[in-house]
Amino acid sequence: MTESPISQRPIRSFVLRQGRVSNAQQRHHEEGMPRWGIPYAAAPLDLIAVFGREAPRFLEIGCGMGETTATIATAHPEHDYLGIEVHTPGVGSLLKEIATRELTNLRVIQHDAVEVVRDMIPPDALAGIHVYFPDPWPKKRHHKRRLLQSPFVGLLALRLAPGGYLHCATDWEEYARQMLEVLSAEPLLANTAADFAPRPAWRPQTKFETRGLRLGHGVWDVLFTRRGSAQSAG
Repeated sequence: MTESPISQRPIRSFVLRQGRVSNAQQRHHEEGMPRWGIPYAAAPLDLIAVFGREAPRFLEIGCGMGETTATIATAHPEHDYLGIEVHTPGVGSLLKEIATRELTNLRVIQHDAVEVVRDMIPPDALAGIHVYFPDPWPKKRHHKRRLLQSPFVGLLALRLAPGGYLHCATDWEEYARQMLEVLSAEPLLANTAADFAPRPAWRPQTKFETRGLRLGHGVWDVLFTRRGSAQSAG
């Protein structure tokens, strides 16, 4: 399968809102980005140079406030993680987690995920990709803004090594069904379940998710692997 280029991004999956950045978030952003941030550039990353070692690489798209991403990286020091987030409060919070936990296996890119994946992530480079609770854009007229569309899923599949996995989670059932449909249509990917998957042990259950489950809200996990020889997950 050849890569289908996404040369332009007229419709983005996010809106940069003028949310409040706390003093602590701003401080950690200013201090942490030179240490753990990677500037966007339209050129493939040398991931061995970035992390200083050879190890399984995992991409976290949409880190939010960073707690889940940092928790996963803490639990798996033998793996390297690259987080993508566009919003400064979230990036600042994630950088605070990196500093507080003294993580050496986590880096951050503050940029549009589609452009980062397209331009910076080499093919076959990743053991896993996490997309947890992306913006569901619930109004029908906004569905075109959803991140997980066929062209982007194709790019993600090509960045996975054979046997690597793409793991998505959402608390919007309609978006979950669209995720399942789009991933099922990608010829490089194979579903690990009949439809939705149980939550894997490597995805922490967030406080928001726990509260939602207590209130009777659903959460759906979709877990596909790239066709080819198996790799360890986590």
